[in-house]
Amino acid sequence: MAEERKTMKVMVAIDESDGSFYALKWTLDNLFMSALASPDLNQDAGMITIVHVQQPFQPYIYPAGPVIYATTTVLESVRKAQEENTAAILSRALQICKDKPVKVETLILEGEPKDLICQAAEQMHVDFLVVGSRGLSKIKRAFLGSVSDYCAHHAKCPILIVKPPKESRE
Repeated sequence: MAEERKTMKVMVAIDESDGSFYALKWTLDNLFMSALASPDLNQDAGMITIVHVQQPFQPYIYPAGPVIYATTTVLESVRKAQEENTAAILSRALQICKDKPVKVETLILEGEPKDLICQAAEQMHVDFLVVGSRGLSKIKRAFLGSVSDYCAHHAKCPILIVKPPKESRE
């Protein structure tokens, strides 16, 4: 009786950073490499969910005086720019996956990236969560926070943090 191979489900978090695209390439080249050597090349090696989280737009501005609310035209313009940016990011990610033996789906969320990435990984029961690392110093991580650091401590599945190659790190 032939053993049925379980399809690996991996979620890769993508933003506009080169580090996140490097993490996607690394995932395809390293986690799904065995499928390329498989005798059945028609079978997909697994499933990748590419998740992108848009930051919510705050429709008000705090100048030195009273609160100023953004006009409807400004809100529409910002939302359209966000949608175009997301489309460009996902298009680039899908191009990277184009000739690989994996099924790919995309997921767009809006809110706080670190929380939503962990929640989505849990709800979708992924086998791995993959995030890129921007290589922030400990001081910058303490002040700015780090999505990868947060996910490492809060994700309910195994997480893989992919650092960029040394030549691209500062």
